[in-house]
Amino acid sequence: MSLHSNLDTLYRQVIMDHYKNPRNKGDMEGETLHVNMNNPTCGDRIQLQLRVEDDKISDAKFVGEGCSISLSSASMMTEAVKGQPVENALEMSNIFSQMMQGEDYDDEKYDLGDIEALQGVTKFPARIKCATLAWKAMEKGLDNEEEEETD
Repeated sequence: MSLHSNLDTLYRQVIMDHYKNPRNKGDMEGETLHVNMNNPTCGDRIQLQLRVEDDKISDAKFVGEGCSISLSSASMMTEAVKGQPVENALEMSNIFSQMMQGEDYDDEKYDLGDIEALQGVTKFPARIKCATLAWKAMEKGLDNEEEEETD
């Protein structure tokens, strides 16, 4: 078995672990930022809930249904951004987007951890929307929050 094949197997296992045992899945109590998004191509639907305090994401959860790629990506994303300043979370989203487009990205600045398991999605262009759904929801929610604060 080649190294590439072993890595693909490991990545599949990481994705399936997040799908079967999602982190941060469920509703949040109290005042939160809610963003609903869907991917009609695959049938993925997600509601992302963020709590932002002092320009930092203090909590992140999601509910929804969809394919293993979209739900595992939501699980990984919520783990990665919890405790991060908003600016860092948006930068991580940009890095993830670069990774999904097969572009070179800076993997030194942030520990992407399990998120790198989604690299293989780039081989399946139709699945990129699945992987980026939760990230786009986060961007939309944080962008809207910034607009509300500057009004």
